[in-house]
Amino acid sequence: MSRLLKSAQAGTVESTDILIMLAPADPGAGITVELISPTMQQYGEHIKNLIIKTLASYGVQDAVVHANEKGALDYTIEARIRTAVMRALS
Repeated sequence: MSRLLKSAQAGTVESTDILIMLAPADPGAGITVELISPTMQQYGEHIKNLIIKTLASYGVQDAVVHANEKGALDYTIEARIRTAVMRALS
């Protein structure tokens, strides 16, 4: 289990990218994802689940995530989450 030490962000709001802003949450609060996306109806749930799954793979159980997605593919989302987690842990 990894506990985030500070807020961090990764990515941009450019086309085909996603801006991830990650902040620690109280222990036991779980992961909260606030997503802004032009494809919310088609891919919103998939993107949220991918964010939660990627955070869980790094052992993060409590976090607040603000994501501004602009057509990012899955591997881009995973990379941005990974970068934000590494920054939040250091």
